[in-house]
Amino acid sequence: MGKQTTPPTRFWTIATDRTVVARAFKIALIVGTVIALINHGDKVATGAMTGIDWLKCALTFLVPYSVSTYSSVMAVRDRLQSLGND
Repeated sequence: MGKQTTPPTRFWTIATDRTVVARAFKIALIVGTVIALINHGDKVATGAMTGIDWLKCALTFLVPYSVSTYSSVMAVRDRLQSLGND
C-alpha cells in the first residue's frame, strides 16, 4: 500500500479564516475605494448618484475582495501541499 493522503483543505475553510478575511477586507477597502472614485467620483462630487449607482459602487468592492481571497486560498493550499499538510 502507498502513502495515505488526505483531501486538500477545503476552499471555504481557508476563505473564511480570520486572517484571510481581514487581509481581503483591507485590500478591498483600499483598492475598492480607488476604483469607486475612478468610476463614480464625478457623480459623488456633484451629488448625482442614483440608487443603481450606489449599488454598482458597493459591488465594486467585491472584485478586490474576491481576488484577494482567491489568491490567499490558493497560496495557503500550495504552502500546505508543499509542507505535506494538505
